[in-house]
Amino acid sequence: MTEPPAAPPPPAVRDPETRSRRRLTALRRALYTAAVPLAMGLVRFWWLTCRIVRVEGVEHLAAAETGGPSIPVYWHQHQLFCVRYLLIKRRPGAKLAFAISPSVDGEIPAMLARWVGARPLRGSSTYEGARALRDYYVAVREGFSLAITTDGPYGPRYGFKPGAILLAQMSGRPMLPMAFHASRAWKFRAWDRFILPRPFARIVVALGAPRTVPKGLDAAGLVAWQAEMERELLAAYQTARAALEGS
Repeated sequence: MTEPPAAPPPPAVRDPETRSRRRLTALRRALYTAAVPLAMGLVRFWWLTCRIVRVEGVEHLAAAETGGPSIPVYWHQHQLFCVRYLLIKRRPGAKLAFAISPSVDGEIPAMLARWVGARPLRGSSTYEGARALRDYYVAVREGFSLAITTDGPYGPRYGFKPGAILLAQMSGRPMLPMAFHASRAWKFRAWDRFILPRPFARIVVALGAPRTVPKGLDAAGLVAWQAEMERELLAAYQTARAALEGS
């Protein structure tokens, strides 16, 4: 695998009007419900056959959760094993939530989140961003650590959207940068170049230091934070890659 570029060209984004024509009909819901056990079985197969051999920055998770929940952040392409690590390290009684697109495309991920005992929060920057941010804030205030794919749901890839930063500022809780690298993997051709480790691959997860956002952030400060968090996630990936290649 090659490391992600620091500033990739933005991919084509699907027209929101085209997406809005899809509806969660009763038939589609029934099909999704029937498919979820199979999908969960496939996810568990990858989780069990691919081994997390090392975690860099393991101390940062405890630091981020000192005094309350955290806001884990990672790229859309890295979610498979970032989610796996968060579930493994979830403390007894701790509450975990995932920000998931409210579109039909997000229905199966939302069902999978419930399957593993997490709370799906349906919202994105594409759909009713202010309302989603309010719901995220309420969840964090209720004690949920809310994991966010910060370039989702439709890109551009590696573009850190402002939602997680605004949430961290409003809630006073820190963002926790995350990434992983696999010894061998496939990359899908979707907009996010989703990374699927090949069976029996070795995985290294890397966590960055928790980042707390100050109050009173203006527009220029928000843009600067977005650029800084893009660098943080790239650095986490590079740490994971170096640790795996050096092992």
